[in-house]
Amino acid sequence: MKCIVGLGNPGRKYDKTRHNVGFMVINQWCEQHGWKLQKNKFNGHYTVETINNDKLIILQPQTYMNLSGESVKPLMDFYQISPANLLVIYDDLDLPVGKIRLRQTGGHGGHNGIRSIIDHLGTKQFNRIRIGIDRPEHDVTVTDHVLGKFSKSEKPALIDSIEKSVNACESWLNKPFIEVMNEYN
Repeated sequence: MKCIVGLGNPGRKYDKTRHNVGFMVINQWCEQHGWKLQKNKFNGHYTVETINNDKLIILQPQTYMNLSGESVKPLMDFYQISPANLLVIYDDLDLPVGKIRLRQTGGHGGHNGIRSIIDHLGTKQFNRIRIGIDRPEHDVTVTDHVLGKFSKSEKPALIDSIEKSVNACESWLNKPFIEVMNEYN
């Protein structure tokens, strides 16, 4: 069983903000397959799907970004999912808009959602898709930047990174993550 988690903040106030690109990927992927995140448990919205005779869980934590581990850990415990079968999708300030990077392990890099997941799981060993949101301009705080919306000029690159991320998720269902990394990095 594999679990794919898109990070973001719940509620309309945060819809389409930079911090919610993980939610955007999950929404796009679910829309393409006709899936709905209809289960509400573990402080999150999720679905359990069967693909190629394997179970797949898709989760959007509803804990707010900084507490994401409070949703991910209980779900993984309940379904007995190992960290090696977890893929977390989230925003990254250190990548330009339109770029994605896949990793199998690493620190939190200052991302509080990833920090929470690492703290709750007790390991850094899980798969990730980092989606570039770029750094803020000089007069904009990091908080205002990540909670702000993408500009009109950024939208084509954003759409491209969401599509690449959805395709990487699809690939991971059939290939080892290291092969998916080689394909998309």
